[in-house]
Amino acid sequence: MSDDLTASESFISPPSEDLHNDEIDSLPSTDVSSDVDSEEFRSDAEREWRESLQQLELVLTMVLVPYLGKYFGRKAAYWGWARFMQWKYPNLEVVVTSPRTFRAAGAVEAAASL
Repeated sequence: MSDDLTASESFISPPSEDLHNDEIDSLPSTDVSSDVDSEEFRSDAEREWRESLQQLELVLTMVLVPYLGKYFGRKAAYWGWARFMQWKYPNLEVVVTSPRTFRAAGAVEAAASL
């Protein structure tokens, strides 16, 4: 049966050279898909940037702010208590013998219950 068909009777006609050249000449000079790809890339990068900012915000609000608040709150409480004790008992002198150890203990106490 395939022997009986000639080129003019086949279902697929060979492309005409003139038609093919006309199609190429009529294409736009800029590649539309590259514009779409760059817009998608920008939107993906923008989305990832927003996600990174959200993650950073979560780290700050869930970990860093409570820890720093606790540390500086304890420091303020110790300072306030020392001032109160000096006011209540004027002959009493509150002295921190090792400020480094005092700061380290405050940091450990602040992190203990997190």
